[in-house]
Amino acid sequence: MRTLTLGTTGPTTSALGLGCMGMSALYGEADRTESIATIHAALEAGVTLLDTGDFYAMGHNELLIGEALRSAPAARREQALTSVKFGALRDPDGGWSGYDGRPAAVKNFAAYSLQRLGVDHIDVYRIARMDPDVPIEETVGAIAELVEKGHVRHIGLSEVGADTLRRAAAVAPISDLQIEYSLISRGIEDDILPTAAELGIGVTAYGVLSRGLISGHFTRDRQLAANDFRGMSPRFQGDNLQRNLDLVDALRKIADDKGVSVAQTAIAWVLAQGPRSGASIVPLVGARRRDRLTEALGALDVTLTDADLAAIEQAVPAGAAAGARYPEAQMAHLDSER
Repeated sequence: MRTLTLGTTGPTTSALGLGCMGMSALYGEADRTESIATIHAALEAGVTLLDTGDFYAMGHNELLIGEALRSAPAARREQALTSVKFGALRDPDGGWSGYDGRPAAVKNFAAYSLQRLGVDHIDVYRIARMDPDVPIEETVGAIAELVEKGHVRHIGLSEVGADTLRRAAAVAPISDLQIEYSLISRGIEDDILPTAAELGIGVTAYGVLSRGLISGHFTRDRQLAANDFRGMSPRFQGDNLQRNLDLVDALRKIADDKGVSVAQTAIAWVLAQGPRSGASIVPLVGARRRDRLTEALGALDVTLTDADLAAIEQAVPAGAAAGARYPEAQMAHLDSER
């Protein structure tokens, strides 16, 4: 497994990270036994970065990762790096109530995460979305205090714009920005990605398969479960879905010519943008099963030539996706979109 660094101040991690959210929430039912087996398989394959959020199924995901780490071989457990998002407020019915970035809340969230994960430190800690009522300097300052005490190793951010990146970096070293980036979500390319490269901040790219939309496995007639949030996502609705799957069909022709899968082509494209942009980019793959993990890992063996990249650009040009990344109410919380 190749390795790279999350920014100039961040930890060394594998070329792919494993996003564990879908093992607990938002994508319909998941198999706990298979989820833990998938985490073990990822660690065995050399994947070191495990990403979660303390609000994923109200702590369930952290408990799941904690169980997986406890039952993994000691050598694999020791190589694992935990990336945790905090700050999202939930209610008992599963509703969302905004974000809390107050320093006291930061430390409170961290205390619970450490307990659920069963670890003595969190490797990368970040607020999931910037709290509009709390200056980012205060939130980052609180994480910096956790770093000083050894509870956190590195400070990260999530879904913030270039200006916020600069403000945060003026307070303390920022190792990593987690943000959506894929063939059909390329809004970071003009400003955010160059700023991260300039500041030496790594990028953890989530949504590289756009929640399965460009994985090559999503069919036009698929019926989503009632507890699958993609049913509310604009890109998965009506004509938007059909137009987006037309893009996937165009990408499939390129993948077939190379003898690889659509998902591998999409992940390899994100990997290729690191050297092209000057940024350190680690794609997060949201595999919930071992077979999907194996497919994703195959992207590391895919080399996209300049001709391949040009063909992909023609098949799926920037801005071609139909529909927004999130429903309108959620888009309002994204500092990166302002």
